[in-house]
Amino acid sequence: MTELLYENGEHRYFLLGFGESSREEGIPSNQYLVTRDGHAVLFDPGGSGLFPILSARLSEWSDLASVRAIFLSHQDPDVSAGLDIWMQITGARVYLSRLWTRFMPHMDLTHPDRLLPVPDDGATVEVAPGFLFDILPAHFLHSPGQINVLDPVSRILFTGDIGAAERSNGTIFVDDFAEHLPHIEGFHRRYMASRKALRKWIREVERRDVDTIAPQHGPLYRGPAKDALLRWLFDLRCGVDLYE
Repeated sequence: MTELLYENGEHRYFLLGFGESSREEGIPSNQYLVTRDGHAVLFDPGGSGLFPILSARLSEWSDLASVRAIFLSHQDPDVSAGLDIWMQITGARVYLSRLWTRFMPHMDLTHPDRLLPVPDDGATVEVAPGFLFDILPAHFLHSPGQINVLDPVSRILFTGDIGAAERSNGTIFVDDFAEHLPHIEGFHRRYMASRKALRKWIREVERRDVDTIAPQHGPLYRGPAKDALLRWLFDLRCGVDLYE
């Protein structure tokens, strides 16, 4: 399935893949595509087994050669294992935390020179004239080099593993946060590093104009569900907090 999450003229934001693993075994994941004026950007394209179906879906809305940038929220294989295929086919530049640029060449990338490090305090990236994204730091949530990507036009914040659900009922948006909580609680308590790291991230998000939180796994959060997620995370004891 492909879901159009936002459209304003030439600016479109798609949920390109939702909870699918194709030929891959493991954790179903979401992939996102943003297009504008003949240019395209991908978030966390996943493993090589996802390439055939995702590239076919992308081609319905944009040419593969139009992909100018790929953002990786962190280093995990469900995020990046198929990266070399995308880099060869699209010629895209790849943005990820500076912590991981020196490790990614171990994936035998054909074009490691197109890995662009994101500084620890974030950045604004212009992938084409007028096509900008704000990169927010989300350190230790769960990766020490986790990044989030905000599209300031649609006001959709791609959060990687923050807000991720271990499974969902197939709906694209969270309708009832209390009902959804059991699907995210165990993961966040185990994988998020600490409440201090979460609160730092939440304060950064609250400084921004964010309508929707789009995680790498499970349904998205908007309206009351988005606010409920942030409130719950603000007080969550997790990671090293549980060893006190």
